[in-house]
Amino acid sequence: MKSLFFPLLVAGAMLTSYVSFGQDWQYLSQKLPDNQAIMFAPYLLSTNFNERDMAISPDGKEIYYSLVLSRTSAMIMVRRYENGKWQAAKVASFSGKSNDIEPAFSPDGKKLFFASSRTLTGSGTKDFDIWFVERNADNTWSAPQNMGSPINTAENEYYPSLDKNNTLYYTAKYAGGVGGEDIWASKFENGAYQKPEVLSGVNTGKDEFNAFIDPNGSYILFSSFGRADDNGGGDLYISLKNADGTWSAGRNIAFLNSAALDYCPYVSADGSYLFFTSEKTQNLPTTNNPFKTTDLLRRFMTPANGRGDIYWVKMSEVLK
Repeated sequence: MKSLFFPLLVAGAMLTSYVSFGQDWQYLSQKLPDNQAIMFAPYLLSTNFNERDMAISPDGKEIYYSLVLSRTSAMIMVRRYENGKWQAAKVASFSGKSNDIEPAFSPDGKKLFFASSRTLTGSGTKDFDIWFVERNADNTWSAPQNMGSPINTAENEYYPSLDKNNTLYYTAKYAGGVGGEDIWASKFENGAYQKPEVLSGVNTGKDEFNAFIDPNGSYILFSSFGRADDNGGGDLYISLKNADGTWSAGRNIAFLNSAALDYCPYVSADGSYLFFTSEKTQNLPTTNNPFKTTDLLRRFMTPANGRGDIYWVKMSEVLK
C-alpha cells in the first residue's frame, strides 16, 4: 500500500513544500528539453491532477498555470522563486473563487490577463470574459478588472495573448467570423482597444482555439479540431505571417501531437521553449496485458493519466 500511494503523496507535496535543486533555478530547476517534447516538472507541476495553460513572468521568477477540477471549477495557481528557493504552489491572489483559466502576461510583465466566468459583482457565474490584474508597487496584484467592450461580449472570450505592441489576440465564436471558434485580434491604439478583427488566412470553418502570438508577430501557435490532418483529439498548429500581413494556412506540428487533445501553447519570453498541454496517456492496457486493479489505481495517481499535463520542447525544433 505504501508504494501504491507514493505518487499521490509526491503530487500532494507540491502544494506544501519547497523545491531547490541548486544554482540553475530557472524553470523549476528542471532538465532542459532537447529535440523531443518531455513532461515539464513531473510531480512538481504536472501531477495526477489536471494542469493546463501556463505563463512565466518575463524575469522567470513566477510561473502561473491553471488547475482544473471540473468543467465548472478551475483556478489559477502560482509558484514564485523567492529567497533562493521555488516556493510552494498556491492559489493566485486574484483567483480561487471563480472559474479562472488561461493566464497570460503583458510584454512588460506589469499586467496578467486571464479568462474567467466570474460576474462583475463577484456573485455567480456567466459566460467567459477576459480580465486582467495590474502589478502593484509591492509586487502584489490589483483587484481583477473586466476588459469590457469591445473585447467582451455576451459570447465566450478565451485565451488572451499579447504581442509587443499590446495587440490582444484571443479566440471566440462570433457572428461574422470564418466559422466555429476563430482567432481574433484587437489593436491597442490611443490608449484603448479597437474593434476586434478575425485573422485572415489562418482561420477555417473548423475550430481554432488557444492561440499564442509570438511577441514579434512573426508566428502564431494554436490548436484546431476536425481538420483532415487532425490525429483525432485536437492538434497543435503553427501559422506564419505573410508579407501582406495575412497569415499562412496552419501547419500541423506533427511531432508534438498525439491521438489525444494537444493544446494551450505558450513560448517562454526569450523564445527558447514551447510549453503545451496534452491529455495523452502512457502505458495503456492491451488484450495481452490488461491492467490489474492496483495498476489502474497507481496510474490514476500519477501524471500522464489522461487528465492533462504540461510538456515542453525547444522552440527551434518547431520552427525548423
